[in-house]
Amino acid sequence: MPYILLLFQYHYKYPHWSISQMKTGIATTTMSSLPQTIILFLLLLGAFAQARDPFACDSKDAKTSSLPFCKVSMPIPNRVTDLLGRLTMQEKVRLLVNNAAAVPRLGIKGYEWWSEALHGVSNVGPGTKFGGAFPGATSFPQVISTAASFNATLWEAIGRVVSDEARAMYNGGAAGLTYWSPNVNIFRDPRWGRGQETPGEDPVLAGTYAASYVKGLQGNNGDRLKVAACCKHFTAYDLDNWNGVDRFHFNAKVSKQDIEDTFDVPFKMCVQDGNVASVMCSYNQVNGVPTCADPNLLKRTIRGQWNLNGYIVSDCDSVGVFYNTQHYTSTPEEAAADAIKAGLDLDCGPFLAQYTENAVTRGLLKEADVNSALANTLTVQMRLGMFDGEPSAQPFGNLGPKDVCTPAHQELALEAARQGIVLLNNRGPSLPLSHLRHRTVAVIGPNSNATVTMIGNYAGVACAYTSPLQGIGNYAKTIHQMGCADVACNDDKLFSGAINAARQAEATVLVMGLDQSIEAEFRDRTGLLLPGRQQELVSKVAMASKGPTILVLMSGGPIDVSFAKNDPRIGAILWAGYPGQAGGAAIADVLYGTTNPEGKLPMTWYPQEYVSNLPMTDMAMRSSPNRNYPGRTYKFYKGPVVYPFGHGLSFTNFVHTIASAPKVVTVPLDGHLHSGNATISGKAIKVNHVRCNKLSVGLQVDVKNTGSKEGTHTMLVFSKPPAGHWAPQKQLVAFAKVHVPARSQRRVGINIHVCKFLSVVDRSGVRRIPTGVHNLHIGGAKHSLSLQPVTLGVIKS
Repeated sequence: MPYILLLFQYHYKYPHWSISQMKTGIATTTMSSLPQTIILFLLLLGAFAQARDPFACDSKDAKTSSLPFCKVSMPIPNRVTDLLGRLTMQEKVRLLVNNAAAVPRLGIKGYEWWSEALHGVSNVGPGTKFGGAFPGATSFPQVISTAASFNATLWEAIGRVVSDEARAMYNGGAAGLTYWSPNVNIFRDPRWGRGQETPGEDPVLAGTYAASYVKGLQGNNGDRLKVAACCKHFTAYDLDNWNGVDRFHFNAKVSKQDIEDTFDVPFKMCVQDGNVASVMCSYNQVNGVPTCADPNLLKRTIRGQWNLNGYIVSDCDSVGVFYNTQHYTSTPEEAAADAIKAGLDLDCGPFLAQYTENAVTRGLLKEADVNSALANTLTVQMRLGMFDGEPSAQPFGNLGPKDVCTPAHQELALEAARQGIVLLNNRGPSLPLSHLRHRTVAVIGPNSNATVTMIGNYAGVACAYTSPLQGIGNYAKTIHQMGCADVACNDDKLFSGAINAARQAEATVLVMGLDQSIEAEFRDRTGLLLPGRQQELVSKVAMASKGPTILVLMSGGPIDVSFAKNDPRIGAILWAGYPGQAGGAAIADVLYGTTNPEGKLPMTWYPQEYVSNLPMTDMAMRSSPNRNYPGRTYKFYKGPVVYPFGHGLSFTNFVHTIASAPKVVTVPLDGHLHSGNATISGKAIKVNHVRCNKLSVGLQVDVKNTGSKEGTHTMLVFSKPPAGHWAPQKQLVAFAKVHVPARSQRRVGINIHVCKFLSVVDRSGVRRIPTGVHNLHIGGAKHSLSLQPVTLGVIKS
């Protein structure tokens, strides 16, 4: 019957329409004459056709839904205890893995724990399926690009959108509720193929990103979860496959100082500030022990010191890796026992399902240990509402296909791309381009018409794409030439067409850089230069170009483009990262000045020489002149750079003035100092001897826009501590965003938590607050702040 087909078409295309709107919209007399009750019945049929059955506690199954673990009125710990008491050992071990088995006699369905949502609902992992009512999901910029916005409000907003779409897909039977994102490892080495997935090289930036995105994903519903996020990969994981060393065999030798000062910071902030529901341990060993078998890392640090309210999961097949590849234990049963006793709750992979029962039988593990692991995973499932019966009756049960790829969600993806673009150079200035003078633009380069490249890795199926060529085409007539067949750019066969296009056009935009064939999971880079003959193409096109030449770079990691920076024929350089599904529109908006760029680099751009003799396997953060070691990241590396961390230009000019700030802040101590509690002549105090609660420094900063164009300013606050040669040369302590109209001024308040952000870490891995003068830097403005201890009481130590 045609009218039924029309009804369903309108229901899916316009799910927000009322019945009367649909009757009006379908221009058939047959449809308009249908009774409203029949239309409503058909709509309900359509809704039920999409709805997922309850995971457990189905009210239609009176036998199981009346059991205590199904009673929503009971406290979750009591429900978990009841359920554990009903499971056999064979059933328990099959729940220890990502593809957890069903328990039909208790009315519990199987569940796939592995889904990903790094920057949008992803099709990586078996828990998510695109197609049917869910052909795609909003694909935001890759994390390294979004981090360049330095906008915590944006990060949380993205998380809310992603979790809306994830819940919608769950309700439609197309996804799970446990998402193993975000990746908050430190982008320590610029060659790392997965650096693109991270928020960059600074621990505070990465930790703030982690907490913000996780809050957006998990929601603000008390102990109840919208979806369950996961911060990964714990810890000191930032090498995939370099020079014959891969992540499955790598033993990261890391000092206590660097663990506390750098590698663990984002994870601690994710757990304590973001209240994340999960942490994933990594493939590598740390100081000879696999992270997924290390009780010091899992049980004592994540769960003990940081109080994780959630579960710990392995990276996929990590337990199998430390048995089969690293040969850490003699038998698989010992490996299973070591992992669970260390604090692992869930295995991504089959290993624990295969060997845990025998480990208990052989006395290597107690059933109580298995129960403890399952209690953590079952608690998360109950916090998600998976044991509360019918999903449609629960919070977020109304979300469906109409809530995926909405115009508002896609607009946020565009805005995120705009905020993450970094203007590296602007000679002249050459940007923005003129609508009047630059009406014909040559668009050249292997990424000039990119689509899938723009969403990076761990992505899903985008709602739609706007390539750079399409975006620029909305502003000007374009002449398109690839110049290189792909980013490898192994020959010059297409150079002549690109050069001719540049000669004809009034402006030339080269969209160059990398893609997943150059940098990706299990694919670290060998160097920092543009691949193949890309540099040659850029230089030849710039030489031939009739108008201004603009270089746009797509990449996750930094690129040594010193040649372009120093070439007077290249007017401007933009870094777009991997800007997501709307990346081409965002690039064009910046090129033509519709958007004033506001992004800042979340990582240092090093020269090629930096990595020439630097092993990726050397984990030390601090420089060491004695062994000719340069150090890593802006905090410890003092050598030449192409562009520094935090660099990013605007089409206007901002000036900072510190309007008010204290000159002296007293640090209240919980006891007297003696030689065991202080170092460097007693001038650095243990943080755990300080009353840290609400101990912060408040600043008022005036930001003046002295230019003729309005813009949003990204304000970074750095501190240079006084604590001697083991302290960083400077460290990020705060950041903020402020929109300032042309020739106007705005005041911004900044609060810096003293214990978290003005502390440093000594060689023993002890976090301390250096007393004395800390120099704060905000752009060109400086302020000296003296921290002075005052003893409030006595403690024994």
